Formats: sequence, structure tokens, C-alpha cells
Amino acid sequence: AESRRMRANLIRGCLSVAVLIASLAKGNAEEPKAKPETPEARQARLFKKFESTLTNAVLTGQFTVVGKEVPPRTESYTILSVKKMARGDLWVFTARIKYGKHDVTLPMPIPVKWAGDTPVISLDNLTLPGLGTFSAHVVIDGKKYAGTWAHGKVGGHMFGTIAPAKAMPKPAATKPD
Repeated sequence: AESRRMRANLIRGCLSVAVLIASLAKGNAEEPKAKPETPEARQARLFKKFESTLTNAVLTGQFTVVGKEVPPRTESYTILSVKKMARGDLWVFTARIKYGKHDVTLPMPIPVKWAGDTPVISLDNLTLPGLGTFSAHVVIDGKKYAGTWAHGKVGGHMFGTIAPAKAMPKPAATKPD
């Protein structure tokens, strides 16, 4: 009787091992190996993410002025759209610029470089008619930005967050008298 029980336990053990091996083999056979992302697909994914992060976005933060012992001041930039140009590293940023007495919306061709998967807006001595000449090197890291800026001989640091712009209210329809 004990011999019979030992044989039954041995058979159950062998069957359990066989089922385990079969299920592992089946699981491995059904899991397709993930294909590595092609360089073109990676670039397209990064470009799309960059565009969607900055299109219809508000960058809100602070800036400092090098050489001035004052607390950082608040700043806000509204970007209406960002589109990759066909050639090179240039992107067209259409942004609202509020500076002093000026309040204009301009399309600006600006180079964007990449540090791995991280975009860096690299503006070198861009002259905006009526506003002046500007430089900035700004890292976009998810929903945050940080970098340096210069306007003529004055410059400093800038940093803050990126959020979707609030929808503009539609004008009320006027009723004829």
C-alpha cells in the first residue's frame, strides 16, 4: 500500500513538473519580442511630444538678472503653436510676446537641439523688430523649463512650469436691434 502511494505521489509530481514546463514554454512562445524602436520612429515620437507639450501652452515661472541682488521676478509666455520646419533644427514658434508696452503675436523660426531625449530651445541673437535682440537656451523637461537668457547686455536665469493655455471665451453673439 505504501509502495502504491509513493508511486502515485511520484506520478503526480512528474505531471506537475510537466505541466509547469509546458506552461512556461507556451508563455514564452506567445510573448512576441518587442522590436527595438528605429531611430526614425524615436525621432517622430520625440518631435510629436515636443509639439504637443508646447502647442497652446503657457510657460509660467521666474527669471533672475545676473548682477542684481533682487528676488526673481515672475514671467509668463504664451505659445500658440510649435511646428517643425522641413529643414534642419528649425521650428516655428508662434508666440504672444508681452514686453514693456508691446503686446504682439509673432511666428519665430528657432533652432531646437536635442540632448538625448530632452529638447533644448537654442535662440542665439534673434532680432525681433521693435523689441530687440534676444538669446536663450532653455531645456524642456516634461512640464518644466529652465535655462539662461540675454537681451542685449542684460541676462540671467529662467525657470518654471508648462501648462495648457486656458481656452479663450467665445465672444457673445450680438442680437440685431
